[in-house]
Formats: sequence, structure tokens, C-alpha cells
Amino acid sequence: MDPATLIGFGVSVVALIVFMTLEGVSPTTLIFLPAIILVIVATFGAAMASQTMADLKKMPAWFKMAVLPAKVPPPTDQIQILVTLAEKARKEGLLALEAQVKAIEDPFLKRGLQMGIDGTDPEELRDVLESEISAKKAEDKVAAKFMNAMGGYAPTIGILGCIVGLMNVMGNLNSPETLGPMVSAAFIATLWGVMAANFWFLPMGAKILRVSELQAAQMELLVEGIAEIQAGTSPRAVRQKLNALIPPSELAKAAA
Repeated sequence: MDPATLIGFGVSVVALIVFMTLEGVSPTTLIFLPAIILVIVATFGAAMASQTMADLKKMPAWFKMAVLPAKVPPPTDQIQILVTLAEKARKEGLLALEAQVKAIEDPFLKRGLQMGIDGTDPEELRDVLESEISAKKAEDKVAAKFMNAMGGYAPTIGILGCIVGLMNVMGNLNSPETLGPMVSAAFIATLWGVMAANFWFLPMGAKILRVSELQAAQMELLVEGIAEIQAGTSPRAVRQKLNALIPPSELAKAAA
């Protein structure tokens, strides 16, 4: 689990509360149930309307991807696994990897190696694995678009709440003593709309895309490693080629 998203949420909310306190505004004014219901529920509904029913069934997984994404292991760890497999394949042949494949936890790596062991044509193997990567990226993009859509709807729905609140103000102009609290309540909906979009929904969409990029890059690394193992490349050459595919900072961190 990568807690960066939750930490970011917390930092943003704390910054807002500190700002409100320094400005002399009580943070408890944020707890205004009508505004919260309108912004969160209506934003969610508007975003739902932009999806298909098949997509909506995936929403729990989307929110988990955004808030508690799977931790992507360091690429150097995957390289070490591939080099170890390359050493065994070089000495004993691809069929010798059959027992080790069963112990591999990464399903993508397991499938790729099994295809190689089964004698799949190298070009066909690469095409199949790259197609799987493309399909995953496309699916993750749909999840990110849903979060970004919520980020786009929330401020406008907040303004809608503000307009409704101001309508209430205009209907009570004969009671000047009540106008101040009414105007304040009207603008809280706008605050919630902007806050929900920029503190939560848009960062969640960006997080899904970032994790998807990291996972896709690692899968591409595995494709190259599997191809080299299938070709019988020496372990040293496998390591050198795969090291060239990862950022220098990762290599430096692993060497430290």
C-alpha cells in the first residue's frame, strides 16, 4: 500500500484549517450538511451519468486504486529476479524454469515465462504481452477519467449550491439580521466544490495515472527480460540491458 495519497489529503485539509484559523474563521463552519450532501452526492451522480453500467461496477476498485494503490516494487528487484532466471535458463535450458515459475507471485511475469517455456514464438509472445500492457493502460485511463470528471463537476455544483443559497437570501431581505449567516452558508457550498475537486478528486485521478505509468513501465521491463531469457542471452547482458531501461536514480538507490 502506498500511503502518499492519504498523507496528501491530510496535509491539504490541515493547511486549509490553519489558514481559516489565522483568518479568524472557525473551521467548524465547514461542517454544513446541506453543502456536503449537494457537492459530494451530486458530483458523484453526475460522474456516474458519464459512465456505462459495466464501468460503474468497477468503481470500488477505482477508489481503491486512487486512495490505496498497490505498491510497485523497485525495478531493481525485478531485474534481479530476471537475472537469476536467466542464469538457470542459460545453464539448464528453459524447461528447467518450470518449477520456479510456479513460485513467482507476479501473474504477468508468470504468464510470460510460461509462454516462453511452452515454446511460443518470440514475436507472438511479445505481441501478446504488449497487448496486455495496452489493455491495462486503457482500463486505468477510464478510472482516471472518472476521477477527473468528478473534479470538473464539483466546483460547478458548488456554485449551483451557492446560487440556491443566494436565492434564499433574496427571499429574506426583510430580515437583515439573518442575511450574514445565510450568505456565509451559501458560499460554503462553493468552498466544498472547489475543495473536493482540488484536494481529492483531481489528485486521485492523477494518482491512478501515475501508478498506471509505473506499473506499465515495470511490465515493459519484464517483457524485455522474458524475451532475453527466451533468446538465451547471458545473465550479464540481461542485467546491462535491463539496467539501461530504468532511471539512474533507481540504480543509485539500489547501489547505496
